[in-house]
Amino acid sequence: MNKIQVRIADWQKDNADIRRIREAVFIFEQSVPPELEWDADDNVAIHFLAYEGDFAIGTARLVLDGQIGRVSVLKDWRGLKVGDALMQAAIVEAQNRDLKQQMLTAQVHATAFYERLGFKVVSEEFLEAGIPHVDMVRDSKEMA
Repeated sequence: MNKIQVRIADWQKDNADIRRIREAVFIFEQSVPPELEWDADDNVAIHFLAYEGDFAIGTARLVLDGQIGRVSVLKDWRGLKVGDALMQAAIVEAQNRDLKQQMLTAQVHATAFYERLGFKVVSEEFLEAGIPHVDMVRDSKEMA
């Protein structure tokens, strides 16, 4: 396996890869309705793509209020730290933009993953697209 590379993506130029990954993970695997997957934040968010070689295998986005979301890795590449690489890229970008706090809405089964990265659960469990979620927050100043 090649080393995983993450770069900032261009929503327009990299749209096909971002859509391919998010559709595979959220729409097909998790049955999220397409109208809930795509939103106005996509046009303004900073997107990230993870690659193995020249093949895009994961994506995430950072909205300029510090919200990290749409973290998704294709099934065959899970467990290989691709999600860690995407999250680290998003956190660094948030810090570079002086966003003191990063927030996300996590699927409950993924909370331990985000806790390893310094996020804390700040809400009760709730359903989003029929999937149990919690809100989580990470303060940059606490992690410095």
